[in-house]
Amino acid sequence: MSYLGWAACALLIFLAACSSNSKDQDGPLSDAAASARLQAIPSADPAQYAKLPIKNWRNPYMIVHRDNFGLLDLADSEEIILKSGEVLSALAKLPASSWPYGRVVAVEESSAHNTADAVAVRRNRGILAGTLEQAHIVIDWVPSN
Repeated sequence: MSYLGWAACALLIFLAACSSNSKDQDGPLSDAAASARLQAIPSADPAQYAKLPIKNWRNPYMIVHRDNFGLLDLADSEEIILKSGEVLSALAKLPASSWPYGRVVAVEESSAHNTADAVAVRRNRGILAGTLEQAHIVIDWVPSN
């Protein structure tokens, strides 16, 4: 193979490696990588949030819906919709400044309009609780409005 052929091959390998790295940063994290990042956050400190009004909450805030979960972006007042398999990855990608009270997440159930919705929300509540507890994340349950 000529010098030009080797150079082209090296360039292709370099470009493939770069695109692979950017996908890792933008795409979902593996469960192991998400868990490792989340474990680096200090344990929850109830003294910092136990009597705090929810309007002053600064840690991650989630809403359990019928078919998915919402992660509130407090800075933009936006709700990021997540499937159950995306929750830990999304939480792990938050900056350290998003966790001032340690590894604790406020969780609220969305309002159910009928019995079927209530059952689905309750099922998703259990799924989220299991996911967060398995990752050693404390849940601060917020009463629904």
